[in-house]
Amino acid sequence: MAVGAGACLGLALSLFSSDSTSSAYTAPAIRVQPVTARVGNQARLSHVPLNAVAEPEQFGSDNVWETVPVQSKAAAPLWAVMTLPFLGAIVGYFLRSSKQVSTEMRPIALHETVASTSYFTSMAMASSTAEKFSTDKSTAIFEEAKGLMPGGVSSPVRAFKSVGGNPIVFDRVKGAYCWDVDNNQYIDYVGSWGPAIVGHANDEVLETLRQTLEKGTSFGAPCALENVLAKKVIEAVPSVEMVRFTNSGTEACMGMLRLVRAFTGREKIIKFEGCYHGHADGFLVQAGSGVATLGLPDSPGVPKGAAAGTLTAPYNDLATVEALLKANEIAAVILEPVVGNSGFIPPTKEFLVGLRDLTTKYGALLVFDEVMTGFRIAYGCAQSYYGVTPDVTTMGKVIGGGLPVGAYGGRKDIMSMVAPAGPMYQAGTLSGNPLAMAAGIKTMEILQRPGSYEHLEKITKRLIDGILAAGHDAGHDVCGSNISGMFGFFFCKGPVMNYQDATKSDTKKFAKWHRLMLEHGVYLAPSQFEAGFTSLAHTEADIDRTIAIAREVMKQL
Repeated sequence: MAVGAGACLGLALSLFSSDSTSSAYTAPAIRVQPVTARVGNQARLSHVPLNAVAEPEQFGSDNVWETVPVQSKAAAPLWAVMTLPFLGAIVGYFLRSSKQVSTEMRPIALHETVASTSYFTSMAMASSTAEKFSTDKSTAIFEEAKGLMPGGVSSPVRAFKSVGGNPIVFDRVKGAYCWDVDNNQYIDYVGSWGPAIVGHANDEVLETLRQTLEKGTSFGAPCALENVLAKKVIEAVPSVEMVRFTNSGTEACMGMLRLVRAFTGREKIIKFEGCYHGHADGFLVQAGSGVATLGLPDSPGVPKGAAAGTLTAPYNDLATVEALLKANEIAAVILEPVVGNSGFIPPTKEFLVGLRDLTTKYGALLVFDEVMTGFRIAYGCAQSYYGVTPDVTTMGKVIGGGLPVGAYGGRKDIMSMVAPAGPMYQAGTLSGNPLAMAAGIKTMEILQRPGSYEHLEKITKRLIDGILAAGHDAGHDVCGSNISGMFGFFFCKGPVMNYQDATKSDTKKFAKWHRLMLEHGVYLAPSQFEAGFTSLAHTEADIDRTIAIAREVMKQL
């Protein structure tokens, strides 16, 4: 530094003493680019390694690169060169006695700076100033909640019992992110368990809700918004000619179950091991979701008579289904067309086609529970994606845009059984709530825009491929996949074709994985037996960031 300073001063002095007619030349122009690395808002990510590969940020050519002419003078006289060591020593002395320079790197800019969005740069910069991950406030609130609500939660999986530790308590959400009450920020891959497909608190959805809210929160009477949403559902979903709105997916499945029995005059149904259709008595047999997560047997309190009418078969197993259809008078075969409540398990196309053929052959109805898959893996739901049309469909989550909602629909001759058009009774005080209808309408409008599902497929495939590669590179047995904005993986070799296959996953390893990802700012479903979700708000930078964290975490398992 001393020599450099001396050189600069010596050269400056030489310019004053040199002949004014000294020759000068203009060097070729150089391009300079200012770079700024963000530090503060990435402070949580202290556990991410500094050896992550950084990719250069791409900038536009108009506002970043600058052409700078470099001027050069003739060689300095000999006396200027001889003074360099002395001048350097003097400058060095004063620099040593000056205020100590911060060890934190500072941006160097030659004109207006452009903030870098490179995660890897900011991640490396954050490591020296990061604070320890803390959830003290979440823990205090949860401890209080355990004395107020069973298990401290309003729905079992939220309690983190299968992954250990206490749950984080949310404070707010926006876009692809969530914040807990300790102000930790996370990339969210739960998305309120599926509804937040356009991103949390989407500005357009919020504005629609504000306008609707001014008219009232609940009518308990018909409103025009019900017609609008009903038309959009009927236009999009191949099996739906009429629809009935409810307040939740469970309620929709309860109405559907009563409907298929009323229409066929039969009582028995076939469901699949690990598939979850809400907590109605008749469905809590070999159920998925929280039942599988907590390792519970068929729920106490369910009468034997209610469970007796429910037969089960392994998913993706046509032979067992046909045997049950031959031996029993079956009202309906009910399934998740893509399983999300035993982890993410896609069907084979032959399985869905075979179910359509078998139910038609034996006089049973085919029901797709699309509460989770509806409008998520395709705008026309899973039935549109696979080209297999059921008789009845249940929906929820996405069609409410983040507000409580459910629906069931199907052929007109079947839906005409529902009161008041027919004798099968089902009702609900808040059904068709104007807020849920408005949020659902706006959400579906956004999903209809060009490129929506292409974006979901692109980022989700990149995410799951990156996680699987990270696992394999670290020596773990992992398998998984995605369809559009829905994904999942298991800590086992695979393939996973049904719930029994899913139970081979290393749940202890998953629990450790989940906690470490959480501590590094990634919020995933707190169960091996739940699918994950992306949204239109997730960016490629979010995905890259998640994969980089996953690589480090996989090495620590």
